[in-house]
Amino acid sequence: QVQLVESGGGLVQPGGSLRLSCVASGFTLDYHAIGWFRQAPGKEREGVLCISSRYGNIYYADSVKGRFTFSRDNAKNTVYLQMNSLKPEDTAVYYCARGPFCSAYAGQYDYWGQGTQVTVSS
Repeated sequence: QVQLVESGGGLVQPGGSLRLSCVASGFTLDYHAIGWFRQAPGKEREGVLCISSRYGNIYYADSVKGRFTFSRDNAKNTVYLQMNSLKPEDTAVYYCARGPFCSAYAGQYDYWGQGTQVTVSS
């Protein structure tokens, strides 16, 4: 059974950092792309970045370049999203999702985690 489980969200002050984890089960990371998306209240789901063996790391949101990094631990079947210099506009529910290839389009992904809330506020 394919599952993705996110964790690591929380409340952080502006300028702070968080590391999100996405633990995958039921499939091997090597053969799939993993995308991170976020959805703020009242806004559409936004593609943030994607990682795959074929494409490496692809950033879809210009606003996170230089602040967010993505890594993968194949032994643990886990991907990580390191978020630094967080801003209030980064507040959203963050989701990881599995897809056949990297895309900013949410419809290309077939399995999604439940999401983890990130709130950036003083």
